[in-house]
Amino acid sequence: MVNGTRPLVFPFPAIVGQEAAKRALLLAVVNPRVGGVLLLGEKGTAKTTAVRGLAALLPEIAVVAGCPSNCDPGEPALCCPRCREARERGQDLPVVRRPVPVVELPLSADLERLVGTVRLDEAVREGRACLEPGLLAAANRGILYVDEINLLPAHLADALLDAAASGVQVVQREGLTAAHPARFLLVGTMNPEEGDLRPQLLDRFGLAVAVEAERDARARAEVVRRRLAFEEDPPGFVRAWAREEERLRRSLAAARDLLPAVRVGEPALARAVELAKWAGAPGHRGDIVLVEAARALAAWRGRTLVRPEDVEAVSELVLLHRLPRREPRRAGAAPDARAGAGSRQDTAPPGDGGREAAAGRPVVVRTAAGESVPAGEL
Repeated sequence: MVNGTRPLVFPFPAIVGQEAAKRALLLAVVNPRVGGVLLLGEKGTAKTTAVRGLAALLPEIAVVAGCPSNCDPGEPALCCPRCREARERGQDLPVVRRPVPVVELPLSADLERLVGTVRLDEAVREGRACLEPGLLAAANRGILYVDEINLLPAHLADALLDAAASGVQVVQREGLTAAHPARFLLVGTMNPEEGDLRPQLLDRFGLAVAVEAERDARARAEVVRRRLAFEEDPPGFVRAWAREEERLRRSLAAARDLLPAVRVGEPALARAVELAKWAGAPGHRGDIVLVEAARALAAWRGRTLVRPEDVEAVSELVLLHRLPRREPRRAGAAPDARAGAGSRQDTAPPGDGGREAAAGRPVVVRTAAGESVPAGEL
């Protein structure tokens, strides 16, 4: 078994601030059922850096050597046509280990680059559909990162929706059809001032976070200081943060291992339904994601039972982009809102953050519709 090489990236725990974004990404990795993560805000706020740093925390994955879809050798039922045909011929599939892939979708990409195509010349010569995979195949079992996703052409957004919903990408051309697995964590960014995201695609993101540049002068100076240190000596900087990275890596692995045992108690379920109903979230996806995100948080905290405070701790991430387009509700309007700073501190999601909540200071965030909503409401 051959090992892949993990490239040097800016360490995830070395990112200054952006605690809500880091928490959302960690929860989505702990429990893939949470869905994708949408980062709303301006450029230059470490969004891409956070995604690459997150991937570096994940263990390498076993893949079939040479497979463009990163097929899992342990799941023959979820393999691409190339690997399936090799198995049917009785061939042994060599296995290698690779870092979790991070695939970036440029706005200039066309549909064929995204979903792939069927090679007609080989199809005529061999009498079968021969797949030329695209970016969705490369992102299988990894992370698909889409910057400015609200500017993505509608036909590309539709293809993303189909793949994200089914976990399979079907490619059709001239009556020929081929399919490959396409299971990935979708991470998108957008600036709400540059246009809205289609409701169908917005709803596909389980979590959403408003991302802003640091306001404090000392924090801004630390951002520059750490970036300069990384650029000057990447290996040395990564080594300096290796202990913190390993701590996060162990916590992440433990939470993912514990997740299957995490159960949802009736009080937590009732709280999730209550909050989703209060927020006016359409449909039931908000309720479901609230529960799944709370399960991820409980697993991170080393518990096998979800509590109502777990639901409350993730509600801001789950519900803000699902609020109806109307005037924001007044602060304190949430049913049975948390009262004390001690309670807020106890329910802070994973990461270095929770300082605002722990101090009892109201945090104002912005929804995809441009509404300012006090986080304390949720």
